Amino acid sequence: MAKTITIEPISRIEGHGMITIVVEDDGSIGDARFHVTQFRGFEKLCEGRPYYEMVSITERICGICPVSHALASSKACDSILGVHPPETAVMLRRLLNCGEFIQSHALSFFYLSSPDLLLGMDTDPEKRNIVGVIEAYPELARSGIRLRKIGQQVIELLSGKRIHAAWVVPGGVNAPFTAEHRDTIRQMIPEALEITTHTLTMFKKSLENFREEIQTFANFPTLFMGMVDKDGNLEHVDGRLRIIDAKGNIIADTVDPADYQQIIAEEVEQWSYLKFPYYKPMGYPAGIYRVGPAARLNVCNGCGTPLADEEWAEFRALERGPVMSSFFNHYARLIEILFCIETMQKLLDDPALLSPRIRAYAQPNFLEGIGCVEAPRGTLLHHYQVDENGLMTWANLIVATGHNNLAMNRGVLQVAKRFITGTEVSEGALNRLEAVIRAFDPCLSCSTHALGGMPFTISFRKRDGTLLQTL
Repeated sequence: MAKTITIEPISRIEGHGMITIVVEDDGSIGDARFHVTQFRGFEKLCEGRPYYEMVSITERICGICPVSHALASSKACDSILGVHPPETAVMLRRLLNCGEFIQSHALSFFYLSSPDLLLGMDTDPEKRNIVGVIEAYPELARSGIRLRKIGQQVIELLSGKRIHAAWVVPGGVNAPFTAEHRDTIRQMIPEALEITTHTLTMFKKSLENFREEIQTFANFPTLFMGMVDKDGNLEHVDGRLRIIDAKGNIIADTVDPADYQQIIAEEVEQWSYLKFPYYKPMGYPAGIYRVGPAARLNVCNGCGTPLADEEWAEFRALERGPVMSSFFNHYARLIEILFCIETMQKLLDDPALLSPRIRAYAQPNFLEGIGCVEAPRGTLLHHYQVDENGLMTWANLIVATGHNNLAMNRGVLQVAKRFITGTEVSEGALNRLEAVIRAFDPCLSCSTHALGGMPFTISFRKRDGTLLQTL
């Protein structure tokens, strides 16, 4: 009789999912799949709504990265209007995005993954959580909480709210920035820099403790995709898409996000609500690629800010070519926080940031618009079509978790083959199956626009479908 252990709620991940593992008669792992068990609805719910409501509607997809959805949506609406937002609005959007990257990456690193990184993958699960981190490393825990708060305060000082602010709008933003709020953010930068550089030093020293995880956490050749600026440097808000292969060769460059359908297609599988994007010229599933923090550092020529460039060079020295293991997403998140702090500092020194020219006005001039930004988890695409009255007729959203779907599935299989033998699974192996997903920091609700609440489940089955064990 199958033994059932229920794990609810899901452990340190944003959303709900399920893993099934096929066990062969000889006890070897035959297959493993990461299922997203949630209903996808936002794209359909948007139909019939005025285009100008899309920014506020799509912000509600996620409470962690609403800024990313607001920016991608506003850029799609900019295209429908046929306008270029004033330079000050572009700068303010970029500054807002920096705040989101800081708070989101801090959440992922300190709240969700630090229990594994600081306490160990095999630690008692009753202690392997944020409370355990606070008890064992109180200063570091406080620093992580403070760093995330700084990111949230940046968002609040710009937009008026930390979550779901109605500040980003088609054509720009709807309220100017003040000198008082600029000076408040300036005062937070030294503390944010100190926390980030200290954490980077600590994390790099700990890498020797995670040899097995580095070798098995989605460590295989794939393509990588991310946005870069005109010089090929790291870009989060206004850039072109670049794709490299596993050897570091550029196979697609300076691709206008409006042309994304020439390089990206989506496949559907019956066992998951999350679609499977792939690099179109190579077909499915050979066109597997990854996005996100490590992917962005792989595809760019550098960060373009002094401290982040030093860390980027050290990161890229980990391997001769692109850094393959998705375990290093944790490392890349800290480097991107550093990049965003330096970017904020540069933006705050520009007097144009306080200009009152913050929005371009127009009526819809085009029936289609595409917006693209780099969200903390990876490339985010919003694609809208409207009718002559500006009402939504169709929408397609491809989020980072979707881009990474093929890689996450292959990563689960890689971990299962390394850490599971027979039909029994140790607590440490169970945690590593979750941890390889945490390395991608997926937002399942974001990617499938969730309805419902399914706990994280791992099922072990024989090839004929017989259920052996559920965890």
